[in-house]
Amino acid sequence: MEYSLFTKLAAEFVGTAVLMIFGNGAVANVELAGTKGHKAGWLNIAMGYGFGVMFPVLMFGGVSGAQINPAMTLAQAVNGMFPWSQVLPYICAQVLGAAVGQLIVYATYYPHYQKTESPEAILATFCTTDAHESRINYFINEFFGTLLLVLGALCCLELQWGRENYASASIVVGFIVWGLVCSLGGPTGPGLNPARDLMPRLLHQVLPIKHKGSSRWNEAWIPVVAPICGAIIGAWLFQVLFAI
Repeated sequence: MEYSLFTKLAAEFVGTAVLMIFGNGAVANVELAGTKGHKAGWLNIAMGYGFGVMFPVLMFGGVSGAQINPAMTLAQAVNGMFPWSQVLPYICAQVLGAAVGQLIVYATYYPHYQKTESPEAILATFCTTDAHESRINYFINEFFGTLLLVLGALCCLELQWGRENYASASIVVGFIVWGLVCSLGGPTGPGLNPARDLMPRLLHQVLPIKHKGSSRWNEAWIPVVAPICGAIIGAWLFQVLFAI
């Protein structure tokens, strides 16, 4: 069944919002003061992001492809897998969905934002950070993480097994994200998605949060550019090595 562009955009909007609620919601639960999950650890965060990708893919994969990531959208377009005419509408829907999802996280955890005095903990609930003050490491981490995410997702969803067992393949994609956050999430977060980083960072800048500190715009280009570059290479590898 072919859905209208409006329906596809609605799916991308809601799907990206769900990603933010589960992913950055998990970070807020771990990092902010006074929550039930305070200091629950990195595995709790990784699980949140894994579910945050798994559920939209299950919900909307058959509607819009559940790309929920501008890097994925651009990568598929560059490699001839997605029409360029839909790239800008998709990215707009994803960016707006990320903003709404982050606002829901902020509203849900509002009392805990007021209690938290650590600027680093607050920023972590919005966006990635250059923890080691090495922009080269930041770029490498986001590049290879997104490359593996896109290559893995396309292999799961686009090859014959995935097309015949879409629900199972969608669950595997969630586990890919879970694994990537566990294995490559230490240096930066990670973001692996320009919308997941850029819009929350903008909200961090404008929302009235005590003790929030800097939004670190001097490094904000990295979690936008590096995922796009990594995604394009990941989709290219899929096309060259595995696409039939």
